Amino acid sequence: MKIVSSALKKVFSITNILAGVCFFAVMVLVLANIIMRNVFKQPIMGTVEIVGLLIATGLGLAMANCEMLDGNIGMDFDIPWFSRKVDKAIEIVKYFISLVFWLIVDWQIFVYAITSHINGRVTSTASIPISPFIIILGINVLCLCVVLTYKFICTVNKPSAEFRRSAQDGEEEDK
Repeated sequence: MKIVSSALKKVFSITNILAGVCFFAVMVLVLANIIMRNVFKQPIMGTVEIVGLLIATGLGLAMANCEMLDGNIGMDFDIPWFSRKVDKAIEIVKYFISLVFWLIVDWQIFVYAITSHINGRVTSTASIPISPFIIILGINVLCLCVVLTYKFICTVNKPSAEFRRSAQDGEEEDK
């Protein structure tokens, strides 16, 4: 599993860099639009649409890496009187529900992408086709599902005796 974890981290670190490029492009575009509007009295057409597409793409690219690094907001049921087996069972159910939810979301994203492509849906000002951006988002949500599947399998395979660690143990492991 360490090989899988290492490979996933490498792939998702690349998508994270691409997300950073998207957010940098947003910054440059907004700055250029401000300069063009104030200095030359001619704003860049479609800036709002392009910024929206870049932000959606950047967020999609960053989701899987964020989950891999446990950076997402999550909910833990760390109740002291629960046994380790109960904690493990809750964690398994949590990952299973998350995986099913995101698979349904991904399926609907691809349905929307196909519908948008068939209907020729484009942005209103710049006439940019939105289906490629929706497909990129769908692929990245699928990557999130891969991470959730990996975490689900790791949780199922982890012995109950090693499951719950105190905060002090976690801090000691980091040092």
